[in-house]
Amino acid sequence: MEHYKRTHTCGELREADEGKSAVLNGWVDRVRNLGGIFFISLRDRYGITQVVVDEDSGAEALAQAAELHNEYCIAAAGTVRARPEGMRNAEIATGGIELYANALSILNRCAPLPFQLGEESPAKEELRLRYRYLDLRQPRMQRLIKLRNDVSFATREFMEAEGFLEIETPTLIKSTPEGARDYLVPSRLSPGHFYALPQSPQLYKQLLMAAGFDKYFQIARCYRDEDARGDRQPEFTQIDIEMSFVSRNDVLTLTERLMGYIFKKTLGLELPAVFRRLTYAESIDTYGTDKPDLRFELPLRDFNSFAAESGFRAFTTALEAGGTVKALTVPGGAAFSRKQIEELEAHAMIYKAKGLAWMKAGADENGTLKLEGGAAKFFDTKADNICKALDAKPGDIILMCTDSNRQTACVSLGAVRSKLGKDLYLTADNGAAQRFEFVWVVDFPLFEWNSDENRWEAAHHLFSYPQERFHASMESEPGAVLGDLYDLVLNGYELASGSIRIHDPELQKRVFAIAGFSDKEAEERFGFLTGAFKYGAPPHGGIAPGLDRLVMLMAGETSIKEVIAFPKNSFAEGLMDGCPARVNEKQLAELYLRTQTPPGTH
Repeated sequence: MEHYKRTHTCGELREADEGKSAVLNGWVDRVRNLGGIFFISLRDRYGITQVVVDEDSGAEALAQAAELHNEYCIAAAGTVRARPEGMRNAEIATGGIELYANALSILNRCAPLPFQLGEESPAKEELRLRYRYLDLRQPRMQRLIKLRNDVSFATREFMEAEGFLEIETPTLIKSTPEGARDYLVPSRLSPGHFYALPQSPQLYKQLLMAAGFDKYFQIARCYRDEDARGDRQPEFTQIDIEMSFVSRNDVLTLTERLMGYIFKKTLGLELPAVFRRLTYAESIDTYGTDKPDLRFELPLRDFNSFAAESGFRAFTTALEAGGTVKALTVPGGAAFSRKQIEELEAHAMIYKAKGLAWMKAGADENGTLKLEGGAAKFFDTKADNICKALDAKPGDIILMCTDSNRQTACVSLGAVRSKLGKDLYLTADNGAAQRFEFVWVVDFPLFEWNSDENRWEAAHHLFSYPQERFHASMESEPGAVLGDLYDLVLNGYELASGSIRIHDPELQKRVFAIAGFSDKEAEERFGFLTGAFKYGAPPHGGIAPGLDRLVMLMAGETSIKEVIAFPKNSFAEGLMDGCPARVNEKQLAELYLRTQTPPGTH
């Protein structure tokens, strides 16, 4: 084996290496036998090199070459030579040379593959996850995992240069309410007691601020037991950052510079020095979401002044109840079929809309604007004013949602806007460089009403700082309180979330009380944090960009499974290793646990 130890990778050799002796190790990507001359495409994670074996390579090498199949792991020793003119491959970096082999050794054979490997592999997700080690061998997946590595490395470079310390926080902690279910770990030494896996390092990074580590970061593993979707996994990674003696603007500016460094270092792209900013209220009102995709505009507009005089009962009833009517102009949408409009209406109703009104903009033979179809009969006398107000032109369609709750009207029409962005390919790159549109969303409500439990609760988490202008009125008007909270949104995904934190123990008690925690309960759950606030804890704030989502978006993917080496499926199962799995009775007995069979299962 020592004789076949590689001297170069399969992506390393060039024409300048002609005449050199080399040993390559890798996997057979393709093998062709052209009348006793074997052309072997040998692949590793660095690239592909063509290896040539013929009768002058020797009988043993020929015999080994004749046995090869795809994905055999082999070693090839020989001499680098330039490929003849007309036989060079400009599509690969090593396309100007080949390795003329004088020795070949099969290091390991490959059983029949469960699916074919390659850039256009048709394998279903279930197979890919079950044989993840094969899936990861594919060049596309290796590029994605390499990008993840590069983003992590660039993050550490930037944070080190900024004077931050990378400090690890525990992964066996006390269970605290943070919005999702905890993963619990039973304690053998304390029967009946449980650790939790951290949903984030939130409490510990605040304690590090109290400890005087004014600049902390960590590429942190986090765990949340929540329903899966494309940009979620039960275990995920975030770039966790906390700083002392800072304002909101300090955190936002640092994050902008971090993103700029990562994109320049890994993709060679220049980002704007300052990202656009929207308040939460502006984002909901204009785009119907707090995660707007700004790669396309399509703003929502108020339609109240026209609706109030329309005689359209659905609109006037909502307005009389204190609600609103929102409108969305879709360029070229007059070509939509009735079926397409009904699909958009069904999508709006998922978000609690009672329906989706519409009308198409057109013009008569004199060029006079008119409205046609749907709700047009209620508005046709004001077609000119309406089209001007909504920037509608002949051939466009105007979509409208109404509700007595303004938020519902905005969110349901915002969902239609997001669907149209995908359906009409408004987010597509159209052959240009991939587009990245960042936006800050700030000034979130600190509290939201939980109608199921009939109480106020933290909209994000309990440790966000209420903006000072609301301190006097927090208890009397919790719903009006805005927090010093901020989200960084990229292409319609929440990329990072953060806030300035509470450092005053009395203010923290007030927030706990509004959220329904008694002094005793707050002390039991958070006493180790609030106790630290009594000993000179500094003002502090932070943010946590999601590493998985960041890499996913940089790579142009739509699922974070593609950028995680060993992800779970949509049921939080590891198909490759079979987790979660039952454990034996002895292990359960050591933990003083007994399992129950859920009703309806066997």
